[in-house]
Amino acid sequence: MKLACLNAALAVLAAGSLIACCPEKEKCADSQAAAKTAAPAAETTKPEKEMQKLTLTAEWDKVFPQSDKVEHSKITFHNRYGIELAADLYMPKDKSLQVNGKFPALAVSGPFGAVKEQVSGLYAQHMAERGFLTIAFDPSFTGESGGEPRRIASPDINTEDFLAAVDALSVRDDVDAERIGIIGICGWGGMAVNAAALDPRIKATVASTMYDMTRVSSNGYNDANDNKAARDQMRIAMARQRTEDYKNGDYQSAPVLLDPDQLTDETPQFAKDYTNFYKTPRGYHKRSVGSNEGWRITGTQSFINQPLLAYANEISNPVLLIHGEKAHSRYFSEGAFEKMTGVKPEPGKSTVVGNKELLIIPGAVHTDLYDDRAGVIPYDKMVDFFKANLK
Repeated sequence: MKLACLNAALAVLAAGSLIACCPEKEKCADSQAAAKTAAPAAETTKPEKEMQKLTLTAEWDKVFPQSDKVEHSKITFHNRYGIELAADLYMPKDKSLQVNGKFPALAVSGPFGAVKEQVSGLYAQHMAERGFLTIAFDPSFTGESGGEPRRIASPDINTEDFLAAVDALSVRDDVDAERIGIIGICGWGGMAVNAAALDPRIKATVASTMYDMTRVSSNGYNDANDNKAARDQMRIAMARQRTEDYKNGDYQSAPVLLDPDQLTDETPQFAKDYTNFYKTPRGYHKRSVGSNEGWRITGTQSFINQPLLAYANEISNPVLLIHGEKAHSRYFSEGAFEKMTGVKPEPGKSTVVGNKELLIIPGAVHTDLYDDRAGVIPYDKMVDFFKANLK
């Protein structure tokens, strides 16, 4: 693989996909061709004098319509690295859904490069309509959340973001701390599985259309570059870029998603799918990494040798993996299921082993699970899963 492809592979977001090292290698060159209003003080979980000040939008600026069945507000909370995180909180208006005055709760994040106004907020609002208090949060270094420099990612810090969300939910008077679950989407699906392996307070986990960002960063797509020589090339490219960035006093951005008018017949279909979500009114958002500047080239360097799923086999609590049958990324969920259970699933087939389930959505591609356009996100299945396991 050419050095340029390796260099970009670790940082180019195709909304949870590394476009620079696409699964259709002959089309890689085409894929890379083109290279607030301040809100009132938000609810916070630590003293005002200690809180990092975030600028939160007051208006509804989501890519999906607001529901009349839930109450929406903005909150902030902090992780143990001192980074303040911004979240949208969705609460059912029907308080009869509470048990002893408390709701079961869910923390939602993803996809990789998205903001809470895109996909995670949609999931959170739907689940709130169905009886859960939910928060959709922007991960560190992105969206309205804190952290510098911007547009970088970390398997450690971003897993910690999920645990911090659980911290924030667990101390709320309207939440049952014994009934907290999480939903991770795309690259944050892998982070959610890692969080579940770390924190037994997470009683149930859903990973939807998940990416294992460490696997794709270190091995390339479909593990095509799972060898020391290829990884050494990446390490050399990253080291050179770091030196250059330090010399220049800034972090170089990686190539971005193609604009709609740059797509051709030769563009891989999965790249077209990402563009058609992130770069069109369907999913575009001004704060989204995937919709705009993209990741930094070195922004995902640590994913090369920090495997997220190392202890997935030790997760005791239930996990539901949801993936599209036709998704280029399906093998990540199948691999995670095998890691958790020791059972290799038949490709493209739903499988259940104990309290771990792999649910395959017939005919769906990766981005079909980003919004309601295809009508295939299995909200009712997730409700049943969480109701059965958050008890």
